[in-house]
Amino acid sequence: MTTAQFPFPVRDAERKVLDRVAELAEGFRAVAADYDERAEIAVAHLTALHDADVDRAVLPERVGGLGLSYAAFGHVVCTLAKADPSTATIWTMHAGAGVALAEFTGETLGSFFADEFLAGKRFANALSEPASGNRFLNPQQDAEPVPGGWSLTGAKRFVSGCEIAEYLLVNARVDGVPAFFGVVPDDTVSTIPIWDTLGLRATRSQLLSFDHTLLRAEYRGRAPGFGDFAVIPAGLPAISLGIADAALDALVEHAQSRVILGKPLSHQQWVQYEVADVQIRLAAAHALYERALFEADNGIPSFFPNLSRAKYLANKIAVEVAQLGVRVGGASGYLKQSPIQRHLRDAEAGQLMAYSTEVIAGEIGRLVLGVPEGE
Repeated sequence: MTTAQFPFPVRDAERKVLDRVAELAEGFRAVAADYDERAEIAVAHLTALHDADVDRAVLPERVGGLGLSYAAFGHVVCTLAKADPSTATIWTMHAGAGVALAEFTGETLGSFFADEFLAGKRFANALSEPASGNRFLNPQQDAEPVPGGWSLTGAKRFVSGCEIAEYLLVNARVDGVPAFFGVVPDDTVSTIPIWDTLGLRATRSQLLSFDHTLLRAEYRGRAPGFGDFAVIPAGLPAISLGIADAALDALVEHAQSRVILGKPLSHQQWVQYEVADVQIRLAAAHALYERALFEADNGIPSFFPNLSRAKYLANKIAVEVAQLGVRVGGASGYLKQSPIQRHLRDAEAGQLMAYSTEVIAGEIGRLVLGVPEGE
């Protein structure tokens, strides 16, 4: 087997992980549509990723993991999302919650959450709430002091993989300040089964209700810091880019195999022009994302806003590629068994993930125009 080439420096340990993810992704791709149809979490996929040491790889070295570079991490998520975006989304949220808790509580709990993450326990990210305006790091729900910690009553929405989670990363306001906790789901945490959506159906991102749930003082972590590994901000652009890559592949395959008036559809000039346009802009989105990952790996502060820009562009181009796929696919692309329509449904979901494209556009526009924050 030929060793894969990567456009970034790769350590031997990282190469093993990346090659293994590529192998697993081929199997994931073959059954992704079935899981989507049933709206069922692909638990076997998540287990396979853990067994392949992908969880260990994403955990930073300072808390006991391999410490993938941002560039390698982005490649992992892109590869998974191209094959099975629901698995990519759940794994990204699982890794985001597990890594965050390991880092946020490292000085108080030591290696507890890192050890649980490495042992294969399932984590979920429960930060977004109905009243937070898509800004998941700014909770509006207040936790009240009680013996042993604080009590939370409220809801968290779009919690990917929550039905199999053994730990939740939860935030709430404590004394008016955002605070972050690890929470073990118990009978005070209930699932409100809202998940019958158009896209990313196999994430089962349900709404969670908290009824006087104890936020334990010993499970409280510090606030996120600049040096923390930003799993979710770095992973979200890759999910949309992977979906866009898959949509473009499906479009090309259909255009090459579908014969119209004696010639493949790919010979029609309008198809060539439209494909050129989306392929170039998709390449530009990849390049912006890779730049942001390079900045993150090299400690350049602009990486965070550039990840937001990359998410915005990736979300937009994923929808555009998928929409073109439906146009090129025609009636056959509109059938439920066609991968083309599934790519479109999945692509639309990326724009809704926090921060949404509207929120990002507002932030970027304000910065470009020099409008002070809050005005």
